[in-house]
Amino acid sequence: MALLKLAPSFKDYIWGGHRLVEEYNKAYDGEVLAESWELSCHPDGPSTIMNGADAGKTLAEYIREKGRAVLGSHCSRFEDFPILIKFIDAKDNLSIQVHPDNRYALENEHQYGKTEMWYVMDCKEGSYLYYGFKKEIDKEEFKSRIEEDTLLEVLNPVQVQKGDVLFIEAGTLHAIGKDIVIAEIQQNSNVTYRVYDYGRVGKDGKKRDLHIEKALAVTKCIPIIRGKTCNPHIARCDYFTVDKLNLDGQVMDKMCGHVGGGSFVSILIMEGEGQVSCGGESLPYRKGDSFFLTAWSGSYAITGNCQALVTTVGEKA
Repeated sequence: MALLKLAPSFKDYIWGGHRLVEEYNKAYDGEVLAESWELSCHPDGPSTIMNGADAGKTLAEYIREKGRAVLGSHCSRFEDFPILIKFIDAKDNLSIQVHPDNRYALENEHQYGKTEMWYVMDCKEGSYLYYGFKKEIDKEEFKSRIEEDTLLEVLNPVQVQKGDVLFIEAGTLHAIGKDIVIAEIQQNSNVTYRVYDYGRVGKDGKKRDLHIEKALAVTKCIPIIRGKTCNPHIARCDYFTVDKLNLDGQVMDKMCGHVGGGSFVSILIMEGEGQVSCGGESLPYRKGDSFFLTAWSGSYAITGNCQALVTTVGEKA
């Protein structure tokens, strides 16, 4: 089996900045880097293997060649690779948006819906994002507020700080605010319905498309209650389980784990440097790196000084 280091696909959306290049070591020469898709088999932005005999192949190609056993038995219930992991640099506000659930997305978009979680890696003091509604409203008020440009008045702004975690179920209206850098773990989907975009225009000089009718069909117009515990994990749902790893390089300088037959393991390095070892192979890591350990890889270790997110696919919750 294998320890794979992954290279991401890049997205230059208009609200992005340049911090992923300057601080997270992304090999990108454009002016704007909004997202790096670190673990992806999605055709809109696949990640690529950087090391070993399979270097240069996309992760999707590798899985097709090796067989779905490398994903683990918990992934057998999914037709496609189940998750997508990103870094996001919001220099400006993202659009107010919503993602559909599986039923609606499969019927209307021919791909899965999108439940996701955010880990706030960094932000300026006073930064906030939108997370659901302040109060419950009906679909008629939702539609009229979009048309009258008063939607922000009923949205729920949430101030954030480094280390915050938010879980965003499909159907939750949301938006990342400016000056926030986020790690996002989500279903393997690229379906987003915009309802408000601050009047911005795209590279073609035209306002970006809104998707009002579809958003009206899928949005839950209710307040979202934070604080659902997932102990000992920081997030857990039918699609992914996420754990936070902290190594200070002194008192705690090593974490040992085991990759069995249930799931692959994704390791996303948010801070620090050190080594990842598995199956007799060791690779150095630094801030911004992403690793994929195939199912049945056995014992692995992470040494050094780091903060990382470790993601697996569990049994159906």
